[in-house]
Amino acid sequence: MKHNAPKKVKMEKGILGRTLKMLFKFYPKMMTVTLICIVFNAVVSSLPSIFMERVFTVAGEAIKAYSYAPAAHPDLWSEFGFEIVKYMLILIGLYVLSLISGAVRSQLMAIITQGFLKKTRGLMFDGMQNLPIKYFDSNSNGDIMSYYTNDIDSLRQMVSESLPQMLTSAIMVVTLFAIMLWYSVWLTLIVVAGIAIIIVVTKVVGGGAGKYFVSQQRAIGKAEGFIEEMMNGQKVVKVFCHEQKAKEDFDRVNDFLCDQSNRANRYANMLMPILGNIGHVLYVLVAVLGGVFIIRGVANASIGVAVGTVAPVFGVALVVSFLQMTRQFTNNINQVSNQINSVIMGVAGAKRLFALIDEKPEVDDGYVTLVNAKEQDGELVECEERTHIWAWKHPHHDGTVTYTRLTGDVVLTEVDFEYEEGKPVLHDVSVYAKPGQKVAFVGATGAGKTTITNLLNRFYDIADGKIRYDGININKIKKSDLRRSLGIVLQDVNLFTGTVMDNIRYGKLDATDEECIAAAKLAGADDFITRLPEGYNTVLSGNGANLSQGQRQLVSIARAAVADPPVMILDEATSSIDTRTEAIVSRGMDALMHGRTVFVIAHRLSTIKNSDVIIVLDHGRIIERGSHEKLLEEKGQYYQLYTGAFEME
Repeated sequence: MKHNAPKKVKMEKGILGRTLKMLFKFYPKMMTVTLICIVFNAVVSSLPSIFMERVFTVAGEAIKAYSYAPAAHPDLWSEFGFEIVKYMLILIGLYVLSLISGAVRSQLMAIITQGFLKKTRGLMFDGMQNLPIKYFDSNSNGDIMSYYTNDIDSLRQMVSESLPQMLTSAIMVVTLFAIMLWYSVWLTLIVVAGIAIIIVVTKVVGGGAGKYFVSQQRAIGKAEGFIEEMMNGQKVVKVFCHEQKAKEDFDRVNDFLCDQSNRANRYANMLMPILGNIGHVLYVLVAVLGGVFIIRGVANASIGVAVGTVAPVFGVALVVSFLQMTRQFTNNINQVSNQINSVIMGVAGAKRLFALIDEKPEVDDGYVTLVNAKEQDGELVECEERTHIWAWKHPHHDGTVTYTRLTGDVVLTEVDFEYEEGKPVLHDVSVYAKPGQKVAFVGATGAGKTTITNLLNRFYDIADGKIRYDGININKIKKSDLRRSLGIVLQDVNLFTGTVMDNIRYGKLDATDEECIAAAKLAGADDFITRLPEGYNTVLSGNGANLSQGQRQLVSIARAAVADPPVMILDEATSSIDTRTEAIVSRGMDALMHGRTVFVIAHRLSTIKNSDVIIVLDHGRIIERGSHEKLLEEKGQYYQLYTGAFEME
């Protein structure tokens, strides 16, 4: 299994900006309050050095005054103590406010994060429901699932932890830099030189960590997809004794994930000690040079000196407070560097999520709708109640509306189609299905049988030709109404978590229990359902794992029956059912198909002998057409398939 080397990554401002824009759009007031709290906490956390400098300065003045004239200053506490207490009380008050602000911020951030993730998942899922079938045919289920697990978790970490922490540290860096310039330009230049080194190291080492963290994220998605595939196919794995090969394949996927994780964490684990030690060296350098400046009486230059609030020469109070600021400054620079990788991972996850949200939805420019109708004075009129008469409501440009009875007259005329450009699947296919006719498609795998039914549902649109439904071009029919008129039973049965009754009602959400039971009886499913532990209230899970394959298929047939559509598509509907069960189903299917236009795809040719028309396909072309007897007389490919099937039996 080949893996692509990780590419160098960068934080995309558009993705990050879009994330922040969504946060403020969903929670404008809470985000504003949270931002104010973050700024307040960051600024308050930067102020202790100022109070330290003022306390040291006042204490120095007190000691100096007492040293020169002890008699003139008999009570230093009453003379200088009040000012020290004032600074301490102000700082305590700010810390109390900061504590309250931090608590408010954390609570709001929890609400915002979970709400944002909920809304994002909602946007993803809503958008996914509107995607064309082509999207799901070209993307693995495991990869799509990783959007909702791995990528959404990366986004959670970025929104709840990394961005707030990085913003707090960035504000503190800016605030501390301004305070440092206020106190001393010379010492600030020393710190800036050290920060330049930190930035270079972060770019080199942090960039390596970032690209491997993103590669690790992709590898997690592949591993999750592989595991899901193996879980779904465990029976196949065991039947073909594929366990060892599955382990070997998983080892390759797992080894790649481990390798990318190791590389990412090696870079990340290397970065923090390097940055920490650079900060220590910078701290020592400021201490040494500050001491030299004090001893030599070097003149200070700063904004504070210019306005007269800071001593013009270096003193102990200034250097000690500056050392505190240096430590805070480098620590916050390190915090920003440390959070960049998490933000990059979050941005990578957000990019994938937004890509899913931004996927172009299925285009539906249809305007003809399906409505309930009744006859009144010899004409069809629309009505609310269900009359078992359906009509196509066709609005015209001149404002008039016509109603055409839905009879199930389906015509394909010279249809061409290709899934991929330059690779035709159907060529010049013409099919005529009159109301109530049963049309069967026969041919080898890949001949184009299922493709025709996909085109009838408009899961895909044709490249050339026409498909008309009751004389109406299906491109004019709204897709949801078109599909509502078509019942479909697939070879691969999908049952959903819920009761048997819920799964049958899936075909018609407003169906009564009596209608669902009648549909089950029609399909021949009532007998086994009533023998289940809870009957129709038996809960199914794991795609109906507690039912046999034949029973699952019967439930799906009942699901199609309850919808009572005028056209049925049966794609290998009885291929998974044993001969005895097939006899039961056939009776129900005959009742279900009565009076309906039916398209049947079947490899078991004995099930289509009574079809009105049998169409034989080969490489996307119709090579034979006619009734069972007619095709046998012609002794063409159908004859060979049919007689060959009997020989195999």
